[in-house]
Amino acid sequence: MINPSSERLSFKEKLAYGLGDTACNFCFQAINIFLAIYYTDTFGLDAAAVGTLMFIVPFVVAFFNPVIGALADRTQTRWGKFRPYILWGALPLGVLAWVLFASPALSPAGKLGYAYATYTLILLVYAVVNTPYGALMGVMSPSSDDRTSLNSYRFACAFLGAFLIGGFVPDLKEMLTPAGGSAADGFRNTMAIFGVLSVAMLLFTFGNTKERVVNPPEQKSSLREDLSDLKSNGPWMILFFVGFLNLANVGLRSGAGAYYFKYAVGNENAMGNFNKVGFLCFIAGALATKLFTARWPRRSLLIWLTLINGAGMFACYFVDPHDLPLLYACNIIASFAAGPTPAIVWSLYADTADYGEWKFRRRATGLLISAMVLAHKMSMALGGAMIGWLLAYYGFVANLAQTPRVVHGISLIFNILPGALALGAGFVSFFYPLDEAKMKEIELDLAARKASPAARKASPAAP
Repeated sequence: MINPSSERLSFKEKLAYGLGDTACNFCFQAINIFLAIYYTDTFGLDAAAVGTLMFIVPFVVAFFNPVIGALADRTQTRWGKFRPYILWGALPLGVLAWVLFASPALSPAGKLGYAYATYTLILLVYAVVNTPYGALMGVMSPSSDDRTSLNSYRFACAFLGAFLIGGFVPDLKEMLTPAGGSAADGFRNTMAIFGVLSVAMLLFTFGNTKERVVNPPEQKSSLREDLSDLKSNGPWMILFFVGFLNLANVGLRSGAGAYYFKYAVGNENAMGNFNKVGFLCFIAGALATKLFTARWPRRSLLIWLTLINGAGMFACYFVDPHDLPLLYACNIIASFAAGPTPAIVWSLYADTADYGEWKFRRRATGLLISAMVLAHKMSMALGGAMIGWLLAYYGFVANLAQTPRVVHGISLIFNILPGALALGAGFVSFFYPLDEAKMKEIELDLAARKASPAARKASPAAP
């Protein structure tokens, strides 16, 4: 690795980094949007069993993320700390994306066992790839402005992955189902395509990115001290709760969409166009991140855009499911408002790593990011599980006309609960303390410390 410098990230490097999240989202969004309804309506699992599965597996695997983060922080190779994990995990992740939807002919107990095994494996490999991938952003540049720009590319590309999965899987599933075949064949063939694409994109990310920010040379490796610093990092703790609420809302909204369009709207295929428009608005919002951040502070943007997103989802509850134009309008507002927020919040995660180094004179980017991913995985586990549990509570039976009670329950899961969680995340964001002026002060102080050994020794301890 090279020392921090004034070197700016090129377009190619930003794009290469962003395409890594396109690849990750092929897996992430396939799980988020289609796995629950695939399990209940195609693979034939009970809704309550699916809810329990989608809670237990991500919740347990979530604790693997800090292990990967701590290992990555201590990895030393000629490729850096974090990039090797992208290289090593690319092929297994692509293969498992296909295996997850392979739908083998098994007994009911065998199907449930297969679901537990394959879901666990793909989440473990996803953690091996995605946790170091997220941490890589924090060491590609020492500039918070550059990281915000990098994250706008990342999340525009992430939403591209979401757009391709959410918008085209329903149609591809139909197109790739052979004559006389079933929906299981369509899912299996579709995920084979996305698995190959994900491997190619991750290898492109590995080959075209650099790690530039190095740990303080005097830093000793101590997991106990790293964990102590993390616990005392107030700004990070605030973002932990913001991330938990936001990802729980994403898990609910994404997974419930297929049920909402199949059973409430009455037109399952309409979900494809609805998702396409929504994800295009996400992408437009992500691409507008730099315009937003040039005018308003990131903290204020995080607060108000999250509140608008929550209000837009909440409003969908009061729209007749058959009034698609009004449903589209609410979703367009919510999606565009959400577009800049991932880039903003992930740049704030990197800021909390700088803050931790500045305050504690120790840097543990991998642990910090992986612990944040732990919150994300736990919240996604809760969101995904609530779909199955609540469907069972309302009396859902797969592939039948649903009672008014079930349809109302699906609307609550798709609209009210995600909206309420997003509004809660916006409220918690009010407590985030690091503004732009403080981050500039921290960046200058860290640069001065790294400029010379004498400056490091003379610099007083951060308050």
